[in-house]
Amino acid sequence: VARHLIYAGHDVHVVTGAPEYVFTTEIESPRLFLRKVLLDCGAVQADALTVDRLASLEKYSETAVAPRDAILMTEVEWLKSIKADLVVSDVVPVACRAAADAGIRSVCVTNFSWDFIYAEYVMAAGNHHRSIVWQIAEDYSHCEFLIRLPGYCPMPAFRDAIDVPLVVRRLHKSREEVRKELGIMEDVKVVILNFGGQPAGWTLKEEYLPHGWLCLVCGASDSQVLPPNFIKLAKDTYTPDVIVASDCMLGKIGYGTVSESLAFKIPFVFVRRDYFNEEPFLRNMLEVAANILQDTASGQNYTSNKLSGARRLQDAIVLGYQLQRVPGRDLSIPDWYSNAENELGLRTGSPTADIDEDNLLMPSYIEDFEILHGDFLGLSDTVSFLKSLSELDVVHDSGKGTEKRQIREQKAAAGLFNWEEDIFVARAPGRLDVMGGIADYSGSLVLQMPIREACHVAVQKIHPTKQRLWKHAQARQGAKGQGPTPVLQIVSYGSELSNRGPTFDMDLSDFMDGEQPISYEKARSYFSQDPSQRWAAYIAGTILVLQKEFGLHFENSISMLVSSAVPEGKGVSSSAAVEVATMSAVAAAHGLNINPRDLALLCQKVENHVVGAPCGVMDQMTSACGEANKLLAMVCQPAEVLGLVDIPSHVRFWGIDSGIRHSVGGADYGSVRIGAFMGRKIIKSVASELLSQSLTNGGTTSDDLEEDGIELLEAEASLEYLCNLSPHRYEALYIKQLPQTLFGDIFLKKYTDHNDSVTVIDQKRNYGLRAATKHPIYENFRVKAFKALLTSATSDDQLTALGELMYQCHYSYSACGLGSDGTDRLVQLVQELQHSKRSRAAEGTLYGAKITGGGSGGTICVVGKNSLRSSEQILQIQQRYKIATGYLPIVFEASSPGAGKFGHLRIRRRN
Repeated sequence: VARHLIYAGHDVHVVTGAPEYVFTTEIESPRLFLRKVLLDCGAVQADALTVDRLASLEKYSETAVAPRDAILMTEVEWLKSIKADLVVSDVVPVACRAAADAGIRSVCVTNFSWDFIYAEYVMAAGNHHRSIVWQIAEDYSHCEFLIRLPGYCPMPAFRDAIDVPLVVRRLHKSREEVRKELGIMEDVKVVILNFGGQPAGWTLKEEYLPHGWLCLVCGASDSQVLPPNFIKLAKDTYTPDVIVASDCMLGKIGYGTVSESLAFKIPFVFVRRDYFNEEPFLRNMLEVAANILQDTASGQNYTSNKLSGARRLQDAIVLGYQLQRVPGRDLSIPDWYSNAENELGLRTGSPTADIDEDNLLMPSYIEDFEILHGDFLGLSDTVSFLKSLSELDVVHDSGKGTEKRQIREQKAAAGLFNWEEDIFVARAPGRLDVMGGIADYSGSLVLQMPIREACHVAVQKIHPTKQRLWKHAQARQGAKGQGPTPVLQIVSYGSELSNRGPTFDMDLSDFMDGEQPISYEKARSYFSQDPSQRWAAYIAGTILVLQKEFGLHFENSISMLVSSAVPEGKGVSSSAAVEVATMSAVAAAHGLNINPRDLALLCQKVENHVVGAPCGVMDQMTSACGEANKLLAMVCQPAEVLGLVDIPSHVRFWGIDSGIRHSVGGADYGSVRIGAFMGRKIIKSVASELLSQSLTNGGTTSDDLEEDGIELLEAEASLEYLCNLSPHRYEALYIKQLPQTLFGDIFLKKYTDHNDSVTVIDQKRNYGLRAATKHPIYENFRVKAFKALLTSATSDDQLTALGELMYQCHYSYSACGLGSDGTDRLVQLVQELQHSKRSRAAEGTLYGAKITGGGSGGTICVVGKNSLRSSEQILQIQQRYKIATGYLPIVFEASSPGAGKFGHLRIRRRN
């Protein structure tokens, strides 16, 4: 951008904290003036892949908030001294304010803004930093307009935006010239390691590269010694040139890497990073571009069905209001947000209402509704949900002289229901994986505890002529030349916590292909079109599953309100809670009586086939069948509930969140699952060979196997679930037959298929096979021992043994590749307290811990004595983790009933 402005004959002064060579290698002109000043700090990284959210906010406060008045004074004087005509910013907030104070216009050029990025950091790091977000947004509001780059995030502060194509640095040299300078032959494969200059402390080894490959390393320190197949690039190397000279790039997603990989057509292998909030939008740009090209190549016409720019702009502005939904936030919204809302015609309905925590149990909230069926069981979160329903159409005055305001979620919800019709409410909790975890898909026994945090869903079945449609839904039906037809409308609270859209709607006819429901594959593609709407698959998918599995015909419209207190990405089954609550409410509204076990299996179909996440069934089963303060014992073959196991009064379980986002749909979980199914197939093959040898030898083998041995081999040759193989049989006959790792193409060539309907083998991927196979075999044994110990005599040895089984499970996860630094740190903190002199002197209170669920982050489960001392130690762990990482973990410490125990409420608003 600067180069083109200079070529157009203008003087360009660049104010930056970046090294001079970033500009001087690209621009050689007397019209370029560089001024080295740091006006913001971006995101503070602990390393190339980790953002320290608290440190980022504290650094910004130190850099831009504390000295703000002095910065503004200096910048205004400097702008006037150079007689600036325009300020262009990427994307420094105070620059926009300084320009306004100097009477100069300003423009921003960016794909993200810092109010959006820091908003999530504030939620995690503490509300004492919340004023930072509003100050940044206020500064941006002085900008004339935004030049919006591809792959952009929601940017609520900018009311006017101009979308431009990809802006990318040009090339100076050809691929051949760069390779010649580096001494690399044309036939040599080259990967460039491009992590933005961060990997100086990484250890690189020769064996990390395939034979014959070279790696060009950006940002290596002067003292760093590299293996012979790694080439250190100079710090001022012009990156676009060496990218083009490479065959692929390995790095982190940022605008620079994404734009250059697209512009220069270089394959980009990226590492997923948590808390880089712009990443999903840039990743979507890569995926969308690839899909468009793929569809075009196969002869499909590509037409964008994305919302208009005006609609997206409305959504972006209202994101500012969404920041206010979190309890404890200021309700003072800057005037310019209100003005933007008024200008766009967004203000209809009622504003956000404060929740008075001291009066949550007031019976007046219940009395607003006539409960025609069911019992809320005295659950305070259900009372709170009914309170929110009762206030949907209530207009509050938000303060002295202040406009009445409300966020889009609640505004959309205000018109969602017809108060003359019945509403059906269901509730389903999340779950804490005490033992069993990922072994569920291999048929293991699992022990699961429903947690206090739950999801509520309100559903209303209503005739299309009585449903109040959102304007774009009306326009869609009008464009089709239709009268009123069945429509699904969903409002989901809490969208600001996960960067997704707060509303979703669709014509229910979209689920039909003629007279039959569409395939699950088509549904998965339908919900994948817009990443911000992908969440709706968990909810709307329940309707398709009921259509396909029950032959249900939906002739009426459906309105849904979803409110979940189960935090997403923490490994406590937020998705299962949403699915089970939704399925329960929809089934009740349509007169279906589905028992909790069958309902859980239907919800698993939603996640496996509509969402496309290869999960087992234990999450849905716990949410549906669990009971408060009991462990659900289930053998996942596929879903045999053994019953409920009482938690002894002296034993207690806690969950502690690591802050590292967990996803069952992630590649790690899927690859470990594939490895386990590969192992089962190989074991069956080996057993068949041994059995054949036995029968050929007249009924015995060289080891004189007796008839019982032959029966065992017969069972193992037809092994349906890996967990039905005992550890001693695995060690005796099969472990040496399993390679540590195996490439997908080699496996498929010999065995054809791994017989898992919800995963697909990547032929080019090297799968960890032995560890993935061993884990469920031993985990099943550990869970059986754990269950037996819970019913044994009370003793310190009992607790020690329970804890040891948890530790073994944790390290087995790590062996599979499903560990994480955060969960390892938490488990280590438990061990430090357990083995401290003080704990040993008092006979200890905490005894063990393990990673839970699908692993790769999420939450750990801790076992200890049910005592005040244990609770104090859990708080110590929470605080120590915060000191070490900057993140204050969520602690899950209570239980609640599952959806089956809750049933459903049928309610109607009183006149």
